[in-house]
Amino acid sequence: MTECHFEICIPDEARKLDQNEEWIEIVRDGEAEKIRLHDYGRFYEIPGLYDELYRRLQCTSPRVVCEALKSQVEQSGGNSRPLRALDFGAGNGQVGERLAGELGCEAVVGLDIIPQAKDAARRDRPGVYEDYFVADLARPTDEEREALSRWRFDTLVTVAALGYGDIGAEAFANAYDLVEDGGWVAFNIKDRFLSEKDETGFGEAIGSFVDDGFELVHSRRYRHRYSLGGEPLHYHVIVGRKHADSF
Repeated sequence: MTECHFEICIPDEARKLDQNEEWIEIVRDGEAEKIRLHDYGRFYEIPGLYDELYRRLQCTSPRVVCEALKSQVEQSGGNSRPLRALDFGAGNGQVGERLAGELGCEAVVGLDIIPQAKDAARRDRPGVYEDYFVADLARPTDEEREALSRWRFDTLVTVAALGYGDIGAEAFANAYDLVEDGGWVAFNIKDRFLSEKDETGFGEAIGSFVDDGFELVHSRRYRHRYSLGGEPLHYHVIVGRKHADSF
């Protein structure tokens, strides 16, 4: 566990904001700094900050998504060999640690668009990932596609990274296409992105996956975490099996 050397402050004005606009102040050595919760690069630069804040907000998603995946794999009779998982939007390794430990994956590969995430994963959870890519899967290079394809992933896991400008529908579709047919896909998504009013494209993309061969085996609504104002934020966890590419 990384030792924390800061104080987290939540001003009253920050308790009334939408999830995408939330911010905190941290105090280190008597100096205060304002940081948006979605400024992941800055969060990852400060050892212990990301883990400590989401512990206080009682974030359950890494556990919920990984437990749902494990349950469905076990109910299916298990895999003939350990999973080879792509942790997409890997951050500092909270999910990768569970995939490696609780699911006993043969290999866990991280991928994030933020260089600071890779640095934080190596610092906070060394040895979790067999490899860690920093890439934009909305516009992957041929070299990146080839390097990722060599892993022959049979599992894709994405936790708390879809929507809000973090991972778009096109990037998620490209990650989905890296999974071999018959492989597992597990992710979570905020409930509003599955509604008829969704403008992110995720509702439509997931519908297309189902039409084109995604077998949905588990879905439920749950509390992702609490907002800075103490309100529950609800997401859906979705687990399924891929039987064809998205395109």
